[in-house]
Amino acid sequence: MSRKRRDRSWPGVPEPLPHPLVDNHTHLDHVLEVTDGFGWRERSADGPGRAWLDREPRVADHLELAARTGVTRLVQIGCDLPAIAWTERTLADPAVAPALLGGVAIHPNEAVLHAGVREVAPDGLDPDPRPHHDVPLADAIAEVARVAAADPRVRVIGETGLDFFRAGEAGRAVQREAFRAHIALAKELDLVLQIHDRDAHAEVVEVLLADGAPPRTVFHCFSGDAELARTCAEHGWYASFAGPVGYPGSADLRAALHATPPGLLLLETDAPYLPPHPWRGRPNGPYLVAETARQVADELGTALERLCEQVWRTSTELYGPW
Repeated sequence: MSRKRRDRSWPGVPEPLPHPLVDNHTHLDHVLEVTDGFGWRERSADGPGRAWLDREPRVADHLELAARTGVTRLVQIGCDLPAIAWTERTLADPAVAPALLGGVAIHPNEAVLHAGVREVAPDGLDPDPRPHHDVPLADAIAEVARVAAADPRVRVIGETGLDFFRAGEAGRAVQREAFRAHIALAKELDLVLQIHDRDAHAEVVEVLLADGAPPRTVFHCFSGDAELARTCAEHGWYASFAGPVGYPGSADLRAALHATPPGLLLLETDAPYLPPHPWRGRPNGPYLVAETARQVADELGTALERLCEQVWRTSTELYGPW
């Protein structure tokens, strides 16, 4: 019996939002690598978009699509050396720059490879170093500092933090030191810190409290429970919710959502990863944060327009003007 091919096509486009919205965290360089079926030029049963472009999609195509749903501002995150270079070039492009701010960092899993650690972690995967990992970790972090200090459109140090699912003991030690270096850099440059936290909630909080969190600290793609959300609220840390908040098995995330004060709530896609329900396993793009906003508004029992206004205002206060 032949196995049914898994649907990897782009989801249809949600209805426009009643108020503009910010995608707090997206990886447009990775989004551009997902081209199968991208078009969005005519209507179909699955919403606008089963026509094919006659060329490879560009950043402007994804920004245009996002703007159609009301997502008009984005924070582009580059968290490895190639992505940092891509982000720096893209922020300099006058055709797309008005919609984008940037963030740069060495992702915790990247830090492990830059440090020369080659261990199998709880994820069971063999290490997969690439040529850019030949750059020593200290030099890679120095490149983060150079770009962040030189470009006024870079407003974020991130994503940085701890990922204990993809690091053994040696890797975890490296991640802690890299995290601490990024915390220090965010404070030195007075930039927002965006945190990657996977299977390491207590340890991330421990490092933040020991070193002193920057005044503006965001838990990107929040993955904790109500207890962690209350800890974040106590310290004034922001919680950014992505597609998983609407997954059927994400009751703990929804409890955390209810425990997050409105003024500390952000929304994101983490595109092209983690699309909202019911499109898990399909590509994600900035336009789909509109669907996450609807699910969050329904869960909180608040008007969609009110939610979007609050997230827009919080984002502007956090990052400054686009």
